[in-house]
Amino acid sequence: MFFPAFARLDPTMEARDLAKNPLEQFQHWLREAEVESGLEFPNAMALATVGKNGRPSVRMVLLKGVNKNGFVFFTNYQSRKGKDLSANSQAALCFYWEKLGIQVRVEGKARKIPKKESTDYFHTRPRGSQIGAWASPQSRELESRAQLEERVKELQARFQDEKSIPLPPDWGGFRLVPDRIEFWKNGLNRLHDRFEYVRSGTKWKVRRLAP
Repeated sequence: MFFPAFARLDPTMEARDLAKNPLEQFQHWLREAEVESGLEFPNAMALATVGKNGRPSVRMVLLKGVNKNGFVFFTNYQSRKGKDLSANSQAALCFYWEKLGIQVRVEGKARKIPKKESTDYFHTRPRGSQIGAWASPQSRELESRAQLEERVKELQARFQDEKSIPLPPDWGGFRLVPDRIEFWKNGLNRLHDRFEYVRSGTKWKVRRLAP
């Protein structure tokens, strides 16, 4: 099956249009996506990891924070992605906002964030999601759906008198600290604009790439 070419056209992008720091540029584009894309989850991103066996794996996760230090997301540390990142901290992210005709690719190393940061975020989640984090042995085999639902009931009973549910021992955040970020904008006749930032010490070098 062939899919029609992507039709949206945007003005060309020049280096002078970009922030000197790519994380600032990303935050600008993310705000635009949140306002204009119409997507339910503009913070959705593909996360690619490589395990100790060298086999790559990719899945969609939600970005939960971004600042000058990097990109934060949360997971069960015993999940496949959690184990991959424990064995090999190199990872990549990809954001794509089709209605805006823009894409951002990020590469770098992901490290666990401090427990307090994970705890603070965990307590902002809906109670049902907190129970779910305790209940799910993420990425591991289940005998049945009923097994998972029974585990949820057990935990609801366990924590019913608790005003605050504690952070699960194997659940928390990672921060991907980027050393390369590429910004892509859709162009006429597939002559897209691509700019790549590469970290050099404490500074960033930017260059235009061929589409």
